[in-house]
Formats: sequence, structure tokens, C-alpha cells
Amino acid sequence: MSDHSSAIKKTPAPLSPSRAGLAWGLLGVAAFSFTVPLTRVAVEGMSPLFIGSGRAVIAALLAAAALALTRQSLPRGSQWSRLAVVAGGVVVGFPLLTSFALTTASASHGAVVIALLPAATAVMAVIRSKERPPLPFWIMAAIGALVAVAFASVQGGGIIRFHWSDLLLFGAVAAAAIGYAEGGLLAREIGSWQTVSWALILAAPLMITLATIAILEQPPTGTPTQWAAFAYLGVVSMFLGFFAWYRGLAIGPMTQVSQVQLTQPVLSILWAALILREQLTWQTIIGGIAVILCAGIAVRTRLNRTRPPRPLQHSENEPVQVVVPPSTARP
Repeated sequence: MSDHSSAIKKTPAPLSPSRAGLAWGLLGVAAFSFTVPLTRVAVEGMSPLFIGSGRAVIAALLAAAALALTRQSLPRGSQWSRLAVVAGGVVVGFPLLTSFALTTASASHGAVVIALLPAATAVMAVIRSKERPPLPFWIMAAIGALVAVAFASVQGGGIIRFHWSDLLLFGAVAAAAIGYAEGGLLAREIGSWQTVSWALILAAPLMITLATIAILEQPPTGTPTQWAAFAYLGVVSMFLGFFAWYRGLAIGPMTQVSQVQLTQPVLSILWAALILREQLTWQTIIGGIAVILCAGIAVRTRLNRTRPPRPLQHSENEPVQVVVPPSTARP
């Protein structure tokens, strides 16, 4: 029996995790890592309401231009409600909550609390996809949350008391995790940059209204540096960064791509030290390492919950299924 006359059915080897997804995710995280320190720069001369809403307005204008130039078709049916979830999480919730929190919290402190985001994203991805991870995953996710709360409370001045800005940061983490998980799934259907673009368009009326109110209440009078920081937040953090991030989540696996977020707080603290001259205290370093370790273990536990199936083996007496193609010989 020659190789050309028959074929033996074999169990395909399990696919390895996509390096492309990790690469795109890391590119998005690199763009996002400047968000916290540059928001801290911008709030020195502008109101947090203007920063949180105005950056979304800038991004919505870019999104409208991109959608019009490429003649994208409209989302259909339930995709609109799912886009509303994405918009509520990453267009409205996270920008506004972090802008108000960073009026009092330092960029380093904010970066460490937001380090809980990888585990939170993994949890939301599990819930959204209706998977059943093992108990160790949930244990490590809970420990990570407790460590983050403990760090924030100690930084706020006591074991039981912590600052209102920490509540805003935890709310921002929850909002972003929901928006990331839903956006990652939706990006598989309508595209990565299309997902964030339609979410920005959907939230545009609300954000324009809030930006108008902010301008009337407190006209922004920032320095050139503060305006440059605001421009980065609108163009990169709110728009271009999501191109890479949602593409990485769409390629997936989502829980593994979320793992690259563990580098974001480290980068953000580094940028805060370089840009804002914030001092790296032992408290901040130890808190950051603890949160990152807990989040990393939770995500890795989730990824290692299953083992690849063992290849099918045949005994000597067991028949092998053979598929013989029709003969092409002439009579």
C-alpha cells in the first residue's frame, strides 16, 4: 500500500498558543502604559471630567473618519448591545474613573492598583465564555484582589481605611475588564479596530455632552505639555492602542493574551519615575510585585487547567481505519 493510494486518519496535534496574539497584545499594553502617568500630567491643568470625556470625543472623531473612509458596514442585531457594554467599560467607565482618581492618587499608586486588571480580565473572559476553570484559579484571583485592597488601604493611611480614589481605581479595573472581555469576543466578528470605533461612535453623544459641561464649568487652561499629554490620551490611549489590543484578544487565547498586561504597571511606574519624578518607595515596589505575582499565578493556573490530549495509539490486533480513494486507473 503506497502513500498515494491510502491515507491513515491521525489525531491532529494540539495547536500551540498564538505568538501573534501575544505580540499584538504587548504592543497595545506598551501604548496603554503611558496612560496613567500622562493622565496625572493632564489633571494638573484640566478638570478630570474634561480629560475623561474629551479624550473620547477626539477618538470618536478619528473613528468616524476611519469608518467612513473604509466604508464599513453597520453592526447588526445584538452586536449593538454588546458594543454598548464595550463603550460603557472602556470609553466611559475606565477613562472617567481613572481621571477623577488621579487628581489625588499618584501615578505609581494608580499603576499598582490597576495591576489587578489582568486577573480581572481573565475572570470576565471565563464568565463570558462560560468555561469552568479549576478551583485554584478562583483562589488565586481572590488572593490577588485582597492583596490589591490591602496595598491600597495601607497606602491610604490605615489597614481599614483607604482613600476614595482607590474605590474609583477598583471601579475602573472592573469596567475595563468587562469591556476588554466583551470587546475581545466581538472583535472576532467585526474586527479589532472596528469594535473600538463603533463603541466610540455609540458613546459619542454622551461624551460630547459631558465635555461641553466640563468646558462651561471650568475652561481648560493647560500648558503645552499638559495639552500634549491630553492629545496622547485621545489619539493613542483611547484609539490606536485598542487596534493592537483587541486584535491580540481576538487572536487569543484571551486569558493568555491578558497575561501581557502584567508588564503594564511595571512600565507605568517606570514612566512615572522618569516623567513625573515620582519616588519609587519600597512600599510601592513590594505592593506592585505582590499584585503582579498573584495576577500572574491566577492567569497561569487558568491556562494550565487542561492538558493536551494524548495521541491515539493502536495495538497490534486493533484494525487501523484506512481510507482508500477511488481508483483512477483506466479499464
